[in-house]
Order: sequence, then C-alpha cells, then structure tokens
Amino acid sequence: MTGTKQTLFARLRQAVGPDWEAYVGHEFVRRLGDGTLPEDCFRHYLSQDYLFLKQFARAYGLAVYKSDTLEDIRQAAAAMAGILAEMGLHVQYCHKWGITQAEMVDVAEAQATTAYTRFVLDRGSAGDLLDLFVALSPCVIGYAEIGTRLREKGTRVIRGKVPRENPFQAWIDSYAGDEYQELAGAQVEHLDRLMASHGGAGRFERLVAVFRQAVRLETDFWAMGLSQSR
Repeated sequence: MTGTKQTLFARLRQAVGPDWEAYVGHEFVRRLGDGTLPEDCFRHYLSQDYLFLKQFARAYGLAVYKSDTLEDIRQAAAAMAGILAEMGLHVQYCHKWGITQAEMVDVAEAQATTAYTRFVLDRGSAGDLLDLFVALSPCVIGYAEIGTRLREKGTRVIRGKVPRENPFQAWIDSYAGDEYQELAGAQVEHLDRLMASHGGAGRFERLVAVFRQAVRLETDFWAMGLSQSR
C-alpha cells in the first residue's frame, strides 16, 4: 500500500503484531483448518460462542445509545440486527452438531467468554464509540482474516495421508464468504470514520492499548475451546 494511507485497523494490527499472530494463528485455529480439532472442543466453543454473540448484541445496543449521529445509530442498529440473525443461524448450525438451543442457554459461561465480552462492554461504557468499536474489531474483522487464511491454505496432508473431509469446512466457508467479508470491510471503514470524528492528539496509543487487550482476550477464548481436549 505504498503511497496510500493505512486504515486505522491496519495500523492497530501492525502495532500489536506478535499478539495478532498469536490470535489468528492459534493452535485452535490451525486445527480447525486442517480438520484435526477434537469435536468436543468445537462443541464447547460453539456453546460459548452463542453466549458470546448474546453479549455482542448488547454491545451494539450500547453503540446505539452512545451514537451522536443518525448514521452511527443506523450502523450500530444494523450490526445488532446482523448479530441477532447470526444467532439464529448459529442455533441451526449447532443443531447439526447435536447441541440444542436449550443446552446453549443453560451452559455456564466460561471465564474467557466473560472476560472478553465484559471488557468490550466496559470500554464502551467508560469510553466513547471509537473505544467500543476498537474493542469489538479483533473479533468482527479478525474472523474475516482467519476465514480467508484457512480457505486459502486448504486441507494439508497429515502424516502422508489426506484426511477425511474437514468437518469444520462450513465454519470456514461462512467467515471466508463474500457476505461476511463485506461486513468486515464495512467495519474497517466505520473505524476510519470514527477516528476522523472522535480521534485526536495522543488517541492512537490509547486505542492500541484497548486493541491489544481485546486481541489477547480473544486468544484466551481460543485457548478455552482447546482446553476441552481429552
């Protein structure tokens, strides 16, 4: 991108490089990509992700409240509607893995789920709209990068044998697909608009701190899923 101004997200990502790579290249992610993730790990992740999405819907509701312009209100409301629609699809997807909605509702929230989602809500409550969307961005935009990476890499050969069809391919395809990629791209553009309206001298370094902590908490969420391996 020589000669082109970087997006805020690209600058944040670059500023926390090692932490970002630990997140998008986590063992949980790698094993999703090659199909070797234990299925009990994935089921646990799916159950926690349902609770995760519920809290993210609350975060976008907070974004509506914190918005000063009609454009920002519409952006936040559309994102919340998207999350609620995704929860419906999530329930259908979980059903294919033998997880009922009742089971997802009753499952205890893991510490890693609580840590990240409440961090997002705290930053949104204590800070402004820019703080909130920066805290959300490792998940919203990061999943798009992960999906693209995994689809481009494809299924690798393990111990000289091509494994069975990847049971997690539908998950990969959903985040690598055009619809989700467009959503993530819109979030990148929204961050730039918020930086233009809410940024100022010294703001970037404070945003880096928020972004780094969010990335580390997302990495802990992967580790939580992997911890279910027996």
